[in-house]
Amino acid sequence: MERELVIGGFYRHFKNKLYQVKGIAYHSETKEKMVVYQALYGDYSLYVRPYDMFMSEVDHVKYPDVKQIYRFEQVYLDGTQSQDNQAETSKPQTQEELVDSRLIRFLDIDTYQEKLKYLETIKDNLDDKIIDAMAASLDTEVPQGKIYDRFVSLKKVISAHAKYECTRLRNN
Repeated sequence: MERELVIGGFYRHFKNKLYQVKGIAYHSETKEKMVVYQALYGDYSLYVRPYDMFMSEVDHVKYPDVKQIYRFEQVYLDGTQSQDNQAETSKPQTQEELVDSRLIRFLDIDTYQEKLKYLETIKDNLDDKIIDAMAASLDTEVPQGKIYDRFVSLKKVISAHAKYECTRLRNN
């Protein structure tokens, strides 16, 4: 049975870093199928890797201590793994260790107006990491500084999006 890549799915690399698949791209010269994915840590960089390599098994000769079967394995928000990996992982992870639940809630909200409301409800529980993640999901950056100033800056970005948001073509 062939594994299936899930666009938007969360995947753990065998070195225990979490990524989200953004899409499939094709090399302009060779037409090689590539996976576009984003780190869910650090500066949230985007990466591209050949599809076959992304879906391949871990080289257990080179990495004999790795228990994960595949280079990237899908994980779910409840902390479980896909059925691809029947082996035990070295350390079970909770949802919070995978992806901050505030970020998941923010990403699941459909409209910018609702994102604004949600941001207001969690404004007293923000930190630099969650602000950076929310900003990255909007393809923007919020300047470093005091948390409140960063909150205000993020709120301005979302407000600008909300001002021009159009829902008449959105599928319900």
